[in-house]
Amino acid sequence: MSSSTPGPSAGLDPAVAARLKRTADGLVPAIAQQYDTGEVLMMGWMDDEALHRTLTTGRCTYWSRSRGEYWVKGDTSGHLQHVRSVALDCDGDTLLVKVDQVGAACHTGARTCFDEDVLLAAS
Repeated sequence: MSSSTPGPSAGLDPAVAARLKRTADGLVPAIAQQYDTGEVLMMGWMDDEALHRTLTTGRCTYWSRSRGEYWVKGDTSGHLQHVRSVALDCDGDTLLVKVDQVGAACHTGARTCFDEDVLLAAS
């Protein structure tokens, strides 16, 4: 396995791995949500190894499709995501990661990735 291709994890519980419905690239979208307010912060991609790391370290680990490597949210920016819970949706194709976000969640420096470009607002 090269560093540019996500792969399986020897550490992820096989029962959890069996429930995941992955993209052709082996990825599952992971929605990060602020645990106490319900604010949707960002969406990232996880493979089995990223999910295993997230579950065992208490810090969100994602797979960067552009860089072709794993990244732990906050390692370079200081904007950490401390995991409070991880849930799999009813179809097994999306993860909801409830976190305690420290600082900005978006790479642009915004609190969330969803404040800046509202396409439709309820009136």
